Amino acid sequence: MNRHQKHKAVVDARKAQEQALLLEQLRKFPIVSFACEKAGVSRPTYYRWRSEDPEFTKAADEALTDGTGLINDMAESQLLSQIRDGNLGAVMYWLKHRNHNYNNKLEVTARIKQDNEALTPEQEAAITEALKLASLTDEDAPSTSLPPSTNGQAEENTVGS
Repeated sequence: MNRHQKHKAVVDARKAQEQALLLEQLRKFPIVSFACEKAGVSRPTYYRWRSEDPEFTKAADEALTDGTGLINDMAESQLLSQIRDGNLGAVMYWLKHRNHNYNNKLEVTARIKQDNEALTPEQEAAITEALKLASLTDEDAPSTSLPPSTNGQAEENTVGS
Protein backbone atom coordinates (compact mmCIF):
# COMPACT_ATOMS: atom_id res chain seq x y z
CA MET A 1 0.00 0.00 0.00
CA ASN A 2 1.49 3.33 -1.02
CA ARG A 3 1.40 6.56 0.94
CA HIS A 4 -1.63 7.94 -0.96
CA GLN A 5 -3.66 4.78 -0.34
CA LYS A 6 -2.80 4.84 3.37
CA HIS A 7 -3.87 8.48 3.63
CA LYS A 8 -7.15 7.75 1.82
CA ALA A 9 -7.81 4.77 4.12
CA VAL A 10 -7.26 6.96 7.21
CA VAL A 11 -9.52 9.72 5.83
CA ASP A 12 -12.25 7.21 4.93
CA ALA A 13 -12.08 5.62 8.40
CA ARG A 14 -12.35 9.04 10.07
CA LYS A 15 -15.27 9.98 7.81
CA ALA A 16 -17.09 6.73 8.65
CA GLN A 17 -16.52 7.36 12.36
CA GLU A 18 -17.79 10.96 12.10
CA GLN A 19 -20.84 9.85 10.10
CA ALA A 20 -21.66 7.15 12.67
CA LEU A 21 -21.39 9.68 15.51
CA LEU A 22 -23.55 12.17 13.62
CA LEU A 23 -26.20 9.54 12.90
CA GLU A 24 -26.23 8.62 16.60
CA GLN A 25 -26.76 12.29 17.51
CA LEU A 26 -29.57 12.65 14.93
CA ARG A 27 -31.36 9.72 16.60
CA LYS A 28 -31.16 11.57 19.94
CA PHE A 29 -31.70 15.12 18.67
CA PRO A 30 -33.45 15.30 15.27
CA ILE A 31 -32.27 18.84 14.59
CA VAL A 32 -29.46 18.94 12.04
CA SER A 33 -27.59 21.96 13.38
CA PHE A 34 -27.74 20.68 16.97
CA ALA A 35 -26.67 17.14 16.05
CA CYS A 36 -23.82 18.48 13.88
CA GLU A 37 -22.58 20.62 16.75
CA LYS A 38 -22.70 17.67 19.17
CA ALA A 39 -20.86 15.42 16.68
CA GLY A 40 -18.27 18.06 15.76
CA VAL A 41 -19.28 18.07 12.09
CA SER A 42 -20.11 21.25 10.20
CA ARG A 43 -23.53 21.64 8.60
CA PRO A 44 -22.00 22.14 5.14
CA THR A 45 -20.13 18.84 5.57
CA TYR A 46 -23.39 17.11 6.54
CA TYR A 47 -25.17 18.44 3.46
CA ARG A 48 -22.17 17.59 1.23
CA TRP A 49 -22.24 14.02 2.55
CA ARG A 50 -25.96 13.90 1.80
CA SER A 51 -25.45 15.10 -1.78
CA GLU A 52 -22.50 12.77 -2.45
CA ASP A 53 -23.57 9.57 -0.68
CA PRO A 54 -27.06 8.08 -1.19
CA GLU A 55 -26.45 5.48 1.54
CA PHE A 56 -25.61 8.20 4.05
CA THR A 57 -28.69 10.15 2.94
CA LYS A 58 -30.89 7.12 3.59
CA ALA A 59 -29.26 6.48 6.97
CA ALA A 60 -29.60 10.16 7.94
CA ASP A 61 -33.28 10.22 6.96
CA GLU A 62 -33.89 7.09 9.04
CA ALA A 63 -32.00 8.60 11.99
CA LEU A 64 -34.06 11.81 11.73
CA THR A 65 -37.28 9.77 11.64
CA ASP A 66 -36.17 7.74 14.66
CA GLY A 67 -35.17 10.89 16.52
CA THR A 68 -38.43 12.62 15.73
CA GLY A 69 -40.34 9.60 16.99
CA LEU A 70 -38.32 9.62 20.21
CA ILE A 71 -38.97 13.32 20.82
CA ASN A 72 -42.68 12.87 20.04
CA ASP A 73 -42.88 10.01 22.53
CA MET A 74 -41.13 12.12 25.18
CA ALA A 75 -43.43 15.08 24.53
CA GLU A 76 -46.55 12.93 24.75
CA SER A 77 -45.25 11.40 27.96
CA GLN A 78 -44.74 14.87 29.45
CA LEU A 79 -48.18 15.92 28.26
CA LEU A 80 -49.79 12.89 29.88
CA SER A 81 -47.92 13.62 33.12
CA GLN A 82 -49.30 17.15 33.06
CA ILE A 83 -52.82 15.83 32.44
CA ARG A 84 -52.45 13.42 35.40
CA ASP A 85 -51.35 16.39 37.54
CA GLY A 86 -54.54 18.25 36.63
CA ASN A 87 -52.99 20.87 34.35
CA LEU A 88 -56.05 22.31 32.58
CA GLY A 89 -53.98 23.69 29.68
CA ALA A 90 -52.61 20.22 28.99
CA VAL A 91 -56.10 18.74 29.20
CA MET A 92 -57.44 21.29 26.72
CA TYR A 93 -54.50 20.78 24.38
CA TRP A 94 -55.04 17.03 24.35
CA LEU A 95 -58.77 17.37 23.75
CA LYS A 96 -58.40 19.95 20.98
CA HIS A 97 -55.82 17.87 19.12
CA ARG A 98 -57.09 14.35 19.80
CA ASN A 99 -60.88 14.67 19.98
CA HIS A 100 -62.80 16.20 17.08
CA ASN A 101 -65.60 17.28 19.43
CA TYR A 102 -63.26 19.89 20.95
CA ASN A 103 -61.76 21.28 17.74
CA ASN A 104 -61.95 24.95 16.89
CA LYS A 105 -61.86 23.98 13.23
CA LEU A 106 -64.81 23.74 10.91
CA GLU A 107 -64.50 20.92 8.44
CA VAL A 108 -66.33 21.29 5.17
CA THR A 109 -66.60 18.35 2.84
CA ALA A 110 -68.07 18.86 -0.59
CA ARG A 111 -68.20 17.13 -3.91
CA ILE A 112 -67.95 19.12 -7.08
CA LYS A 113 -69.69 17.74 -10.10
CA GLN A 114 -68.01 18.67 -13.31
CA ASP A 115 -69.91 18.17 -16.51
CA ASN A 116 -68.07 18.54 -19.76
CA GLU A 117 -71.26 18.98 -21.73
CA ALA A 118 -71.42 21.69 -24.36
CA LEU A 119 -73.69 24.66 -23.79
CA THR A 120 -76.97 24.74 -25.60
CA PRO A 121 -77.42 27.54 -28.17
CA GLU A 122 -79.86 29.22 -25.76
CA GLN A 123 -77.27 29.13 -22.94
CA GLU A 124 -74.56 30.52 -25.23
CA ALA A 125 -76.88 33.35 -26.32
CA ALA A 126 -77.78 34.19 -22.72
CA ILE A 127 -74.11 34.30 -21.69
CA THR A 128 -73.15 36.43 -24.71
CA GLU A 129 -75.98 38.86 -23.98
CA ALA A 130 -75.01 39.10 -20.30
CA LEU A 131 -71.38 39.80 -21.24
CA LYS A 132 -72.47 42.51 -23.70
CA LEU A 133 -74.61 44.12 -21.03
CA ALA A 134 -71.67 44.01 -18.63
CA SER A 135 -69.38 45.45 -21.35
CA LEU A 136 -67.02 42.53 -21.04
CA THR A 137 -66.86 41.69 -24.72
CA ASP A 138 -65.18 43.56 -27.53
CA GLU A 139 -68.40 43.54 -29.53
CA ASP A 140 -70.39 46.75 -29.30
CA ALA A 141 -67.83 48.22 -26.87
CA PRO A 142 -66.99 51.88 -27.46
CA SER A 143 -63.55 52.47 -28.88
CA THR A 144 -61.14 53.99 -26.41
CA SER A 145 -58.23 54.43 -28.77
CA LEU A 146 -57.38 57.72 -30.43
CA PRO A 147 -57.16 58.04 -34.20
CA PRO A 148 -53.74 57.03 -35.56
CA SER A 149 -52.85 60.60 -36.60
CA THR A 150 -52.82 61.86 -33.01
CA ASN A 151 -49.79 59.82 -31.88
CA GLY A 152 -51.48 59.27 -28.55
CA GLN A 153 -51.99 62.99 -27.82
CA ALA A 154 -55.22 64.98 -28.04
CA GLU A 155 -55.37 67.40 -30.95
CA GLU A 156 -56.08 71.02 -30.23
CA ASN A 157 -58.99 72.45 -32.21
CA THR A 158 -58.40 76.03 -33.18
CA VAL A 159 -61.15 78.03 -34.77
CA GLY A 160 -60.28 80.68 -37.33
CA SER A 161 -56.55 80.21 -37.42
